Amino acid sequence: MISKIFRRGAGAALALAVMAGAASALDISGAGATFPYPIYAKWAEAYKKDTGNGLNYQSIGSGGGIKQIKARTVTFGASDQPLKAADLESAGLIQWPQVIGGIVPVVNLAGVKGGELTLNGDTVAKIFLGEIVKWDDPAIKKLNPKAKLSSEPIVVVHRSDGSGTTFNFTNYLSKVSPDWKSKVGENTSVEWPVGIGAKGNEGVANNVANTKGAIGYVEYAYAKQNKLTYTKMVNKDGKAVAPSMDSFQAAAAGADWAHAEGFYEILTNEPGAKAWPITAATFILLPKEPKDEAAAGEAMKFFGWAFAHGAKMAEELDYIPMPKSVVELIKKTWTGVKGTDGKPLSSL
Repeated sequence: MISKIFRRGAGAALALAVMAGAASALDISGAGATFPYPIYAKWAEAYKKDTGNGLNYQSIGSGGGIKQIKARTVTFGASDQPLKAADLESAGLIQWPQVIGGIVPVVNLAGVKGGELTLNGDTVAKIFLGEIVKWDDPAIKKLNPKAKLSSEPIVVVHRSDGSGTTFNFTNYLSKVSPDWKSKVGENTSVEWPVGIGAKGNEGVANNVANTKGAIGYVEYAYAKQNKLTYTKMVNKDGKAVAPSMDSFQAAAAGADWAHAEGFYEILTNEPGAKAWPITAATFILLPKEPKDEAAAGEAMKFFGWAFAHGAKMAEELDYIPMPKSVVELIKKTWTGVKGTDGKPLSSL
């Protein structure tokens, strides 16, 4: 079930609400980030079996998720770009991190296996700026003196939709490359200097898999699911590290969620010898005064269930579950979601 859902492609809905008959009155709808789609799919199937209540999630990108929740056309929005406190206040939303993962460069190079190629931030920036155009460029060869690199042209693949994955990727590049920061900058959508656009993590993964000489960036679960060749990255401490649960956890270790207003926290280019440099949290957006109170209450039950019962499932897909201390902070914010009677909708 999950593998079929996973391969549907960007923009597809996770329609687990109607698995065996009519939808329940408590089925909830969400839209947004493709980054957490694999784990939301896995959680949704298990939650349906446990409770009979379903989730319909549209994997359309963070930009679309933010637009839909602001328009109140879904129960919740999902974004890998956190909204700042002022934006949350003006939109009447609360926000919390649901899970943490890693964004990884992936390549399609003959004879190169996962983790055999090492890149650093400056080199990746120059590739995506169109300044490094062949795989045997001296900058790449310097990082990989033993690798057999051909003069094959580099084909850049990037997101075409509004994407939190893009936000975190370009945020990282802006931190490590002054040229990238001044010429392109960071956002969910940017003016890409070169490359092929693809929709969703799914689209980038498919394009890289089918294009010789390609390089793109995807959430790690997509790299594993599609058996893509990931690269190592040189982190802030100058160490070459591979994407893994341990390296994502090392990057997330310094996050100060307790003092992050509205849980606004960026986890790119964190210090630490073992830290993966492009680590990110993915966030849920929920109205303080929802149009459908029953659906909003069920959404909090679903995410609460995921915190309580979904950690192992998350780890199986190489996501990092939120620490228990952070979950307690998150649950306190849920009391800010209230019905027309002014009472909290959460069951806390």
